[in-house]
Amino acid sequence: MAPDPALSWSAFGPPGGERPVVSFGRPEGYDDRARPRPLGARLRPRTAAAAACLVLGLGLIGGAVTGSWLTGDAGAAGGTSGFAAAGDLWHSVPVDDLFPPTVDGKGAGPGGADRTWTRIAVAPDSGCANAFDPLLRGLLAPLGCERLLRATYTDATQSHLTTVGLLFTKADTAAMSALAVRFKDERLDRRTDLLPRPYAAKGTVAADFGDEQRASWTISVLTDAPVVAYAVSGWADGRTVDAPEPAADAQQSGATTAPAQAGLGQEAQGLADRIERRLRQTVSPATEKPS
Repeated sequence: MAPDPALSWSAFGPPGGERPVVSFGRPEGYDDRARPRPLGARLRPRTAAAAACLVLGLGLIGGAVTGSWLTGDAGAAGGTSGFAAAGDLWHSVPVDDLFPPTVDGKGAGPGGADRTWTRIAVAPDSGCANAFDPLLRGLLAPLGCERLLRATYTDATQSHLTTVGLLFTKADTAAMSALAVRFKDERLDRRTDLLPRPYAAKGTVAADFGDEQRASWTISVLTDAPVVAYAVSGWADGRTVDAPEPAADAQQSGATTAPAQAGLGQEAQGLADRIERRLRQTVSPATEKPS
C-alpha cells in the first residue's frame, strides 16, 4: 500500500522545500562533584549488555511472530491457519474450483500415459450417510461429518468411471494425525471391507455405478486439512467385480489382476491426487495476509 501523502514529511513546509530538520539538545545532569555532564553519555558494561540482550530478545520475538504470520499459524495475530481455512471451503468455494469439469492427468496412466477425466455428475453436498461401507463409516465417525462433496468422472474413452470425494470433518489436527497414523500402520487403506461408495448419477453413464462395480480405490486422511479424500473406480459397462484391489497394489509393476490390467488403480489414484492438489491450491489464497 502506498504511503498516505498527508502523513509524509513532504506534507510539512512549502512545496519544493527541503525536508524539515529537527534537533534536540542533550539533557544534562550533574556528577558527584556537582559538575554538569550529559545524561546517558556512557553506559556501564553490565547496563550495555542488558540493553543488548533486551534488543536481541525483542528481535527474536518479533521474528517468531512474523514467521507465524508467514506460515499462516492459527495462533498468529490477524492470521488464518491453512487447516482452519481448508475446513471452510465446502461452503465458500464454487464447485468448479474443487471438481473442475475437466481434469488433466499428465503421466497419470499406466506406463506414464496421459489421462483426461471429464466430470459427468456432481452430488449435492450432503452428510455422510450411505457414502461408506459400514466399517469405514464407523472408523470415520469420531472425526465428525461436517459435509461430504462428491463428483463422478469418466475417462476420455468413457470406458471407466471414478467417483472422487472430499469428506470435511469436524476434527482438529491431533485427531486427523492420529487417524492418519492408524491408516498407515494398520494398512487400513488396503482393506476391502473399508471401501468408499461410488456416486451413481441417474440419467448418466454412471447410473449403474454401484457397490458391486467397485474395482479399485484409494483413501487418504489428510493432516494439513480436516479432510478425508478418496476415489473409487470401475468399468462404465456395469460389470461386477468380485475382488476390488487397492490402487496402491493395482499400480504395481507386473500386477495381473483385471483392475490392474485395465489401469483402474491409476484412474483412482491419479484423479484423487489432482483433486487433493486443487484443494491445497484453493486454500492457499485464503491464508495469505493482505499487503
